[in-house]
Amino acid sequence: MLTTLTLPAAPSLEALRTRRIRVRSADELRRALREARDRPLALDASALDCVLRTDDERSLLEVQGAMTWRALAVHLGAAGERLSAWAGCGGVPASVGQAISADAAGPDGAPLSACVESIALVTVDGELRRVDRNTPARLFHLVVGGQGVFGLIYSVTLRIDALLQATEHAVPAIELELPGPELGSGIEVQSLLPPDQVEGFLADARELAAERRLALRRIAVRPLQAGAESALGWAKREWASVTLHLQLRATLGASVHAAEIRRLVHAAAIARGGSFPVSAAPEVSRAQLDACYPELPAFLAEKRRYDPAERLQNTWYRCVTAQLRHQACESRWGN
Repeated sequence: MLTTLTLPAAPSLEALRTRRIRVRSADELRRALREARDRPLALDASALDCVLRTDDERSLLEVQGAMTWRALAVHLGAAGERLSAWAGCGGVPASVGQAISADAAGPDGAPLSACVESIALVTVDGELRRVDRNTPARLFHLVVGGQGVFGLIYSVTLRIDALLQATEHAVPAIELELPGPELGSGIEVQSLLPPDQVEGFLADARELAAERRLALRRIAVRPLQAGAESALGWAKREWASVTLHLQLRATLGASVHAAEIRRLVHAAAIARGGSFPVSAAPEVSRAQLDACYPELPAFLAEKRRYDPAERLQNTWYRCVTAQLRHQACESRWGN
């Protein structure tokens, strides 16, 4: 759980990574954000992984942002067995904070935000604020699915009854392993398709793999539910999530080829009325961003209103703003 706190005239990202501070409490997190006013920092908040508060009467549980879903499942005991099984599936963000920042799909395919009561957020000015659907509602909707650019999630209060109900209605992905030669590096591309377009999209993907001499090794399809609570949410309608695992030949231009393949896969999905998760924004073209997330410029304008100096950044934010400014951006990203 690493976040870069930087200034507009900061040195390179590599230099920032050498200045890492590990925080273990809300006070340390607040002090670090205030210190970042004077110099750029990289924050490691992975130690914020504890249960803070239990409210059995209201079925609420407050956990720190770096709490993993597996650890939460252990804490819940027998009731958490299904949660543990879901946490072991591919593509699930490891921690609660990461999942909320991405507004990831929960076990039942609906956005996890439905299981959130409130969020304790440390803002860029070092203040600890609790936000929910009412106070202030706009900030809550910006933080959920906001890719971590509106503040650092210190803790999340979860509606445990809703979370466990989601595990009871868990919808596993349908996975298909395909035979083929072992090539070089592998990439995964997730697309969102109208359910009735999945078959045609998979035919497009096989044709693309044949044309580009790729090995399509695995396909995973999972239904997702609508439930948009995020200002930048993917869940505007029911989707079928289709994840392709492709193997590329090991060549000097493999990374460039991988970036091109990702854009071609997304283009095939968009042509069939589909989309992609907003977390994949750094790997798409400007035209693809405009087609699937026309609200992105307004979202970034809100970001600059809350953080005029753009002190809180991560690689997703830098890549997306570069896309909108028509600048080149690497297709790989992380926090």
